[in-house]
Amino acid sequence: GFLKHLKDWSPEVAAIIAEADGISLTPDHWRIIELTREYYERYRLSPAARIIVNLIKENIGPEKASSLYLMQLFTGRPARMINKISGLPKPSNCD
Repeated sequence: GFLKHLKDWSPEVAAIIAEADGISLTPDHWRIIELTREYYERYRLSPAARIIVNLIKENIGPEKASSLYLMQLFTGRPARMINKISGLPKPSNCD
């Protein structure tokens, strides 16, 4: 389910990937996707859940900086799903 090439990603592709996993992307989803992609561009690493929570805390606010919030938006394993929808490589700590 992860894209093989970063250049294949687009917002349209993200929406298709999300819908295939039962997720309808909202502005809250898109903000997290943007933060995740910015992090990857800067560090060339797919962020793990703890890093995503910290990105949310710093850029969106502490009231949404929790793994519970991520699980509400991105079902199952949020970090894996966020990276997948964002078109990034699977995080190294994901199986």
